[in-house]
Amino acid sequence: MKYLVCISKVPDTTTKIEFTDNNSKFNESNVQWIINPTDEWYALVRAIELKEANGGTVTVINVGGAENDQVIRKALAIGADNAVRVNADPSDAYFVASQIAAHAKAEGYDLIFTGKETINYNGFVVGGMLAELLDMPYISLAAKLTANGDTYEVTREIEGGEEVLEVSGACVISCQKGMAEQRIPNMRGIMSARTKPLTVVEASAEAPLTEVVSYTSPPARSDVKLVDADNVEELVKLLHEEAKVI
Repeated sequence: MKYLVCISKVPDTTTKIEFTDNNSKFNESNVQWIINPTDEWYALVRAIELKEANGGTVTVINVGGAENDQVIRKALAIGADNAVRVNADPSDAYFVASQIAAHAKAEGYDLIFTGKETINYNGFVVGGMLAELLDMPYISLAAKLTANGDTYEVTREIEGGEEVLEVSGACVISCQKGMAEQRIPNMRGIMSARTKPLTVVEASAEAPLTEVVSYTSPPARSDVKLVDADNVEELVKLLHEEAKVI
């Protein structure tokens, strides 16, 4: 079995976000980068678990420049067998999906995993685009997966409950909490990651469909207003006229 896991590089959750060039670009200075958590904790670890149980190989793929190699090596340290980096600027979701699809078509993977979304853009769309480009079934928000040969039973969350699906053959699955538990690379994994293959390929001829016009930071939080516990009328007035929640 051949498993492909799509990983993205994102700022650490403690990073202070700033913008440059008239708020049209993200300021990458002094940013600590990590693997997107849903890609790492759920998609990558579940693929490794399937490999350990059933055999096969796990390949991780990332679209980005050479500066991404450090986070890719972490995926190798966790347990992936090899990695591919498409040497291109991940300018929009369609471009990223098209680059991954070009590689996947050539290699013929049995199962492709993504995280449910990235924590920097929360776009939620690469998995669906990838499945469409590959003409494969797509299951989003998967929380559990069991394998029986090339048939998979997938549990996903829906409004008010869970939905259990069965899919056969190659497919794309986006993963969320519940799919697996985070793994911390051990020393053996870190050492072996240095020699595992990381293949760099050039981008296919696809043009992005969107461009960033500007970014806007959330408004600064206003001062907290304290209302006396006995002054219910004032509290109701503030909730209605200022907070506008009632």
